[in-house]
Parts: sequence; C-alpha cells; structure tokens
Amino acid sequence: MRISTPGRICFFGEHQDYLGLPVIAAAISRRISIDGNYRNDDQIILHLPDLDEKIEFSLKETFPYIIQRDYFRSTINVLKRKGLVFSKGFECTIHGNIPINSGTSSSSALIVSWAHFLDKMCDNPANFSQKELGEIANAAEVLEFGEPGGMMDHYSTAIGNVIYLESTPEIHVEALTPKLGTFVLGDSLEPKDTLGILSRCRYGMEDVIKKVTKYDPYFSIFKTQMAQSSDYKKLLSQDELSLLQANIDDRDILLQGKALLSQTVEEAGTEAFDKELGSLLYRHYKNLRDHKRTSTPKIERMMDAALSAGALGGKINGSGGGGCMFVYAPNNAQEVAEAIDGAGGRSYIITVDSGTRIEG
Repeated sequence: MRISTPGRICFFGEHQDYLGLPVIAAAISRRISIDGNYRNDDQIILHLPDLDEKIEFSLKETFPYIIQRDYFRSTINVLKRKGLVFSKGFECTIHGNIPINSGTSSSSALIVSWAHFLDKMCDNPANFSQKELGEIANAAEVLEFGEPGGMMDHYSTAIGNVIYLESTPEIHVEALTPKLGTFVLGDSLEPKDTLGILSRCRYGMEDVIKKVTKYDPYFSIFKTQMAQSSDYKKLLSQDELSLLQANIDDRDILLQGKALLSQTVEEAGTEAFDKELGSLLYRHYKNLRDHKRTSTPKIERMMDAALSAGALGGKINGSGGGGCMFVYAPNNAQEVAEAIDGAGGRSYIITVDSGTRIEG
C-alpha cells in the first residue's frame, strides 16, 4: 500500500484561526508518501531515508509515549480507540519533498498519510473519509499531546485542493474549486520563530480584545467594522491599535478572497481574476509584515525579487519569523523562481493539488 498526502499553504486568515476567525488554505504539489507492507510479527519498522533515520517499536508498546511528539504511536492509539484492530506489524518507507519546519505542514501531511495507511492496512478498515482522516490527524498531533493548534493543517492536507474552514461557532469545512495557475514557494532557509511570533500575534491580540470588550461590550472581532476601530484609540497603544486594525482588515480580505475563489469556472482564471488574487494576497502580506511583524529582511528581499520578476502578489506562509513565503505567478513561474533563488531562498514551482490518496 502506498499513500501520499500534500503539504499546504494558507491563502487568507494567517494568524486568525486561533481568534476563532475562518481561514482559506490550499494543498500543494509537494507530498509525503508512506509505502509499506505487512510483517509476520507485531513490529512497526519505519525507514526515513530523507532524514537518515529508522524507527522501530512494537504494536504492544504504543503507550506511554517515548519521545516528544511521538506521532507514529499516537496515531495508532487514536485509531485503536476508534475500534481499529492491528494483528500484524508493518514495514514502511517514508519519503517526502515538502520543506520541513518551514510552515508548509510537513508534520500534518505525514500524520494524515500514516493514519490513511493504517486505516487501509488494519484488520477491519473503517475507510475513513478525507475529512475524518484530518480529524484523526489533529487528534494524534494536537489533542493527544495537549498542544495548541487549529484544524487548518490537518483538514487542508487531508481534503486537498482549496478549503474554507470556520471553527466558530462550530467546525464547518467547505471545498472551493477555483481554476488557479502556478505558484512559487520560496523557503528562506531561516528557522521559524513560532513562539516569539505567537506571543505577539496571538496572546497580544487576545489582550487587545479583552481591553476593547471591557470598554465596549458590543465589540466583536467577527463583525466590528474598521471605521469603528478609531473609537478605541484612547484605550490602546499605537502598537496595539495597529494589531487590531490589521486583524480587522485581514478578516475582510478573507471574505473578499472567498468571494473571488467561489466564482464560477467561466469567471475564474481570467487576467482580472489573477490580478485580484495577487493583490489580495499581497495586502494580507503587508499586514503580516508591518503590523503582525511575521516577516524577516530576507523574506522581504525574496518577495521584492519575485514581484520584480512578474509575480502578481504573495505572502509569508505559516507562523513566520522565518520559514516560507509564496507568490502567485501564473505566467512566468520559472523567472520568478530564479529571482527567489537569486535573493538567497530555495524555490519550488507548485500547483494546487488533491488531498490524501492511494498511489498503489
């Protein structure tokens, strides 16, 4: 059995899902695959040649967890609780070409692939849907270890293509099917500063919301309009006000993006469509760069180089402070990729791709 699952980029709603706001994300044509078969014992043997690693354990020894973020064991435990039975072990080889630790959800793609493989190879396959596999992966990666994290990575890698995801008041996932051209992903090769960025973008914004709501009980991050934000100038520092306004603007950018990406096939894919998508992505990027401060000087150089080479717009991807950016380049992806490389990044020409799938 060979299963593969894509990485993902976030179009709109970056640093907003943990505030309860929706996101739009897309699966990309860089994937992680698990290729394996049964053993005649209860051993799990995983070969990871890309990392020069080998992992071995028994199906009888899946708890307690041995290492931090022990995802291979945690996924088995989540599936066992759902009633899946494993009487034989497996030997598998895991390959991938998704940039690691760069905000493109390589870990979520790995766990979705593993959950999908285990479902198909257990004694009593449940044949989970792609959406269910995303939920299982979230349980194995986030809930099992008590870590903070939304559902975007797991749903977008499992379901594939473009998804709109709401988490408040309840989980709602909608598949979008826009006709999209080529993107270029640029890895800055800088480690992400996830914790530093979160302290500002999440905890800083949560503090702002508390202050404003105490002053104005009618304030809502979901509904309050930009013009109303000036009412809170006396309460907030300039820095806090800019963070609030950036989040309101990013919320509105997502709504415009959803309307654009929901257009009919006849309307999508035109020059006007491509320009508007690029413009919305770049507007989101400016909020991330100037107000949420998730960019870096190197990523800014990569972005400027890509735009000069003809990209229509783009944004930093993931938590930020390093990691990846991407741009929309439907007409000249090769030139844009070379420009990103010239600015010191590592480029990958990508398209939107399908979700987790059986390869053979």
